[in-house]
Amino acid sequence: MLPVVKRAASVAAGLVASSRLLDVMERMDSRRPNLLRVLTYHRVDLPGARPELRPNVLSATPRAFEEQMRHLAGRCHVVSLSEVLAACRGATALPPRSVLITFDDAYRDFAEHAWPILRKYGLPAVLFVPTGFPDRPDRSFWWDRLHQAFWATDRRDAVNTPLGRMPLTTPWRRRRAARRINDYIKTLPHRDGMDLVERLCRELDAPPSQGHVLGWEELRRLAREGLALGAHTRNHSIMHRVSTDEARAEAAGSLEDLKREVGPVDPVFAYPAGGVDDEVVRILGEEGFRVAFTTAAGINDLDRADPLRLCRLNVSRQTTLPLLRARLLRDARRHAGSAAPV
Repeated sequence: MLPVVKRAASVAAGLVASSRLLDVMERMDSRRPNLLRVLTYHRVDLPGARPELRPNVLSATPRAFEEQMRHLAGRCHVVSLSEVLAACRGATALPPRSVLITFDDAYRDFAEHAWPILRKYGLPAVLFVPTGFPDRPDRSFWWDRLHQAFWATDRRDAVNTPLGRMPLTTPWRRRRAARRINDYIKTLPHRDGMDLVERLCRELDAPPSQGHVLGWEELRRLAREGLALGAHTRNHSIMHRVSTDEARAEAAGSLEDLKREVGPVDPVFAYPAGGVDDEVVRILGEEGFRVAFTTAAGINDLDRADPLRLCRLNVSRQTTLPLLRARLLRDARRHAGSAAPV
């Protein structure tokens, strides 16, 4: 047998063995009720379809997403937001292997690619909406603006940043600069970070913003079709990087916007970029939110978890179906007995 054929056969055999092992582990998985896995998606689209958007935000291709949803429909109990709320208040218990599917940011490709697949398999989901963006074609998320500024610039000399001068001579250097600035902005007070984005966009002669968030009429249609909507602030502010008054206005205002534009919605929230501390949790409790989701990885034991600090598992382009299956099992065993989510 030719070496390349032998290697291919060996890889194929390994994949089959891994799949069989996962099958066995899933059958042996915890039968305890009230353990909730929450998956986080952002965008589902073809790679390169929208080069002006930051590629790291792409969670899956349509083909990979459908493969994942087919698996969840067949091997897990995909639960609705109302079921999660009932379990959190002790009215019922979730069945074993419960999964909640969530999407953050309400990008347009959700309606184009993700929602038809979810409906095909009869799977409920929650879409968290930053309510200052619908019907605002002049507004883009700051990370997409930053990506586009570095991606589209004609400059090749170094740009001055708080992290020092960053060369722009090659595509790799521009991507690296954008990635470093993106991470740095998350450490700043929100207004300082947005000021830095504006300065860099001016210096790099960034093209005008383009809106990529679903409009209100589209969101109303999705809600009529059964999609649950949740608050995600108005301006995608990182909640522990703004003042107490601003955090309260962002959370409560987002929920008010949803109620005004869509109708009755449940008081649920997703923290942008996972920005949460004890003060932010206190504010959400005072404003009547019943459930809120972080970006901390793990599974939630709803008998003991703080409902305003629920964990999620982020899905990225690197999350193959075998990896997703393994993470669900691994995280279940790691966190099922914890007093609170990590």
